[in-house]
Amino acid sequence: MRRAFFRATAALAAIGLTAKAAAQEKASMPILGKGRVKVVYQLSEGIDQAVRAMANLRNHLNAAPDTKIVVVAFGYGIDFLVEGAKDSRGNTFEAPVAALASSGVEFRVCHNTLAARHISEQNLLMDAKVVPAGVVEVARLQFNEGYAYLKP
Repeated sequence: MRRAFFRATAALAAIGLTAKAAAQEKASMPILGKGRVKVVYQLSEGIDQAVRAMANLRNHLNAAPDTKIVVVAFGYGIDFLVEGAKDSRGNTFEAPVAALASSGVEFRVCHNTLAARHISEQNLLMDAKVVPAGVVEVARLQFNEGYAYLKP
């Protein structure tokens, strides 16, 4: 009888601890479905990635027009934001970038990349904003501002 009492007590205690842990975990989780969705797209691989990203960005905004989108470019990912840059078909990026910017998409370029590659800020498209470090900007947006991360 005593053994059964201890088993029952242990089982009840385990249930109580499990319920308490679940409640604490639920309380610490962000509330989904509340507020505006925010997404940061990382571009770091060059023109081909930028072409894919342009399509992804348009599709994203068509499906979810209220999404706040920031594109952070560093390394070879900045190439499409340099004036005169063209894709493999000879199309420039000025018009697609301007159209996305007019829809609220922000384009941020890494200063460290510009310095390392000797590219002047004046050579960037008008819609591009320079940030001190691209990787830091991606991390900051994710950690401090709750942005989801995508890399096309």
